[in-house]
Amino acid sequence: MYAMPHGDDLDQRFNELVAQIDAEERRKMRAAAKKGAKTRGAERSPGFGHDARLGMPSERAPRRIGRAWPAVAGITAVIAAAGAVITLRPDLLPAVAGPVPEETMPVVAAPVPLKSLTSPVSTEPLGPFEGSKAESWAEGAAGFDLPEAKAIGGLSKQDVAKGLKRTHKLLAAAFLDRKTILGGRPTAYMDLLHPEARSRFRKSLDRKDSLRGMLTSFAPKTAELVGDVIKVNGRAKLSSYKKDGITGAKVEINYLVAYAIQRPGQPATMTRLVTHNRGTMLMYREGGELVTWVRELGGTATPARCDVDDGYIHPFYDDSAPSKVRPEGPPQDPYDLDAPEFDGECGASEET
Repeated sequence: MYAMPHGDDLDQRFNELVAQIDAEERRKMRAAAKKGAKTRGAERSPGFGHDARLGMPSERAPRRIGRAWPAVAGITAVIAAAGAVITLRPDLLPAVAGPVPEETMPVVAAPVPLKSLTSPVSTEPLGPFEGSKAESWAEGAAGFDLPEAKAIGGLSKQDVAKGLKRTHKLLAAAFLDRKTILGGRPTAYMDLLHPEARSRFRKSLDRKDSLRGMLTSFAPKTAELVGDVIKVNGRAKLSSYKKDGITGAKVEINYLVAYAIQRPGQPATMTRLVTHNRGTMLMYREGGELVTWVRELGGTATPARCDVDDGYIHPFYDDSAPSKVRPEGPPQDPYDLDAPEFDGECGASEET
């Protein structure tokens, strides 16, 4: 419990405290956290694949993983300062309808001595990706660099170009659409699917085995984007395809997408979450129509919780409660595009 100080203007104290946590201070704290960071446990959130002809889940089901263990003290000062203010100012908490998700609940921490927050205010903003491996990546849809179109698998160059264009739009809708990312209805993605696949996807959204895990979609009220930039890096391979009576082309995708997120309304919790997305898109003609089909799509997310499996990504913040599931295997670099595909319940990951 915190005693409310007599004679203090809480609004003024709040603004003064926040003003002292400048960009340079946050940079030093994140640098200290990275230097002394412990290995994180990876978290599970299932992804799914599609059978090319029937639109049914394939046997192969990629998993989503992320970090599981609490952060070290390097970023405690900012979190503690926010915690002290929130404890005194419950009106600052975001309004939430229904039960409050664990990820959005405030963290109670001891007050921070003002002498630790005396760095001069910097006028130069610090980007959320500065100093990370994602800093030099492309921004947004420009990062989904697809192969050049060519005649292949019985398709003309024009057909392949059209299929690649649709593939690019599908990737942007799956991993960059703001509404989808923040847990809304993934309309942008569904509108691009083949009618048969769209029907199956739509019906799955209200089921426990929702196909939403194919996309990047944070559980509602667990995250908000920091800034307008999403970083993308990766590659795709175009080749011919012939199986189950289908002849055409396939595009195998392998992309990393980095998001800067925070708990809603809580800037001190800012973190980077990286997804590693793999999948296969098919292009073929059926009844005279060119079809672009999502054969399979899924991947991993770091840091995300292992102990929630509802199709959404549940981000794991430095102040989150410990996971109920322990990670397995050696820690993997979440920025490694060539990392082996994870095929378990919960894998270990390095810091993002």
